[in-house]
Amino acid sequence: MKLLLPVAIAGLLSVTCRPAGPRPVNFVIVFADDLGFGDLGVFGHPTIRTPNLDRMAHEGQKWTQFYVGASVCSPSRAALLTGRLPVRSGMYGTEARTRVLFPDSPSGMPSSEVTLAEVLKERGYRTAVVGKWHLGHHPKDLPEEQGFEYWFGIPYSNDMEPTFAARDGFSTAEFYSPRPEYWNVPLMRNGEIVERPAQQTTITKRYTEEALAFIEANRDAPFFLYMPHSMPHIPLFRSEAFAGRSAAGMYGDVIEEIDWSVGEILAKLRELDLAENTLVVFTSDNGPWLVFDTHGGSAGLLRDGKGTTFEGGVRVPTLFWQPGSVVPGSVTALGATMDVFSTAISLAGASLPPGRIIDGVDLTPVLHGIGESPRDVMPLYRFDELYALRKGAFKAHFITEGEYGTGPPRTVHDPPLLFQLEEDPGERFDVAGSHPDVLRDMLSVADRHRASVEVAPSIFDLRPPP
Repeated sequence: MKLLLPVAIAGLLSVTCRPAGPRPVNFVIVFADDLGFGDLGVFGHPTIRTPNLDRMAHEGQKWTQFYVGASVCSPSRAALLTGRLPVRSGMYGTEARTRVLFPDSPSGMPSSEVTLAEVLKERGYRTAVVGKWHLGHHPKDLPEEQGFEYWFGIPYSNDMEPTFAARDGFSTAEFYSPRPEYWNVPLMRNGEIVERPAQQTTITKRYTEEALAFIEANRDAPFFLYMPHSMPHIPLFRSEAFAGRSAAGMYGDVIEEIDWSVGEILAKLRELDLAENTLVVFTSDNGPWLVFDTHGGSAGLLRDGKGTTFEGGVRVPTLFWQPGSVVPGSVTALGATMDVFSTAISLAGASLPPGRIIDGVDLTPVLHGIGESPRDVMPLYRFDELYALRKGAFKAHFITEGEYGTGPPRTVHDPPLLFQLEEDPGERFDVAGSHPDVLRDMLSVADRHRASVEVAPSIFDLRPPP
């Protein structure tokens, strides 16, 4: 597909020439929204066709035990871009109505946080975000203030600013038969509104065109492209070309269009002879939004979904691809989206930001087939509390709770629940009674972790009352 290069991208980003010496690694991070562990063909979905992601997995690495920094949008995005647990930066809420940032939230991610874009920009990288931001929509909180030179996308979730009265909570017909004008979400370019409401039927296609134009413009410069899709977060929209294409209904149509988008990006990298010099990561911000039934995706054999610290809420499908560098295979080692931060910085030859705690680790040894994953422990927070902890094959639940009115109710467990996830990924069988030594160790690790974390005041709780 031949594209006309957007003037904004061409004028701003096509002036950098390739530096002398070895060519730096480029980075493309594709971040789906509410994509479940079971929603891709390569992760076991029987009818959603994802040939491009399947090929990406075959040529690269498929990670089957990869975790997010939080099980809802805004905190998860902060964790990805900063390599830090959201509680360290105040990027969390303590109430159901402040779980993420909203259009009436007065602030966003602190400027004191150091993003991957800021680190790479200092190394001479051109930086862009194409897609949903959701880390603050005021001018001081937009991507341009967090290290990104270019932004095209929406400032928060595509279901915000509804123009209708929610009559039955999540069962309103507008969510299941959506029209773009039902949500007054703006589409923005570099802080300026270019369309309102965003025409979401073509938004995945236009994100793809913008991403391809950015890559084309920077073929001779090192670049970091962050591509956080708006979907499959409900309301679901897809281009006309994908309407009715999937046997899995509208949700399947949306996933298949995202798969097409990834295919276009990989094809562009191959066309420009950039594939072997570009690390592409595909993952999701959290698990599926199960209250929307067939419009909310699937966690496969994992338990529960978005908003919870059960596996279905925090374990996400993840792929790494860089021909000639990433050793192909299926990886069962532990990893996390926070680790993308540290891994990219290492591959870029940069240094981690000084004077701050970084929770991400460098996964390069696994990607290049020369060592093991340095991650053995994954703390799992909800709000400002440590709800669960993964260590090795085991996971302890100190607190369990469902989400969005679904069970179970909040329950503090003493002793904690304990699951052996490699044998029981669906978290069905509590083995605390038969592994007292493991449970003691998990409690000790949790105590040490809590003592090491200074929880910052919540930014999300600054949202005014209704």
